[in-house]
Amino acid sequence: MARFTLHDLAATVDARAASGGESSYTKKLLDKGPEHCAKKFGEEAVEMVIAAVENDRGHLISETADVLFHMLVLLKSRGVKLEEVEAALAQRTSMSGLEEKASRKRD
Repeated sequence: MARFTLHDLAATVDARAASGGESSYTKKLLDKGPEHCAKKFGEEAVEMVIAAVENDRGHLISETADVLFHMLVLLKSRGVKLEEVEAALAQRTSMSGLEEKASRKRD
């Protein structure tokens, strides 16, 4: 099986966002705005948590795929690129998790 990455999925989201197609679910989500995209992401995240709590491996995998897709759509709706998130992760992994958490700005 060919390797499919988050970058592949992000490229698909970008392509579908740029399409004028009425049949694109991605485009329809984005056309409804960032707030709708955030709500949909939250719904999918809850479904993923439920699958994890229920110890349903297949359902967890499926819901995780939905979460990753909707995460990328949400990022797209706010103009955030996957590479920016990766840079934040790279910064965080340069220190221990406890150090990183302590270094975050508090609001």
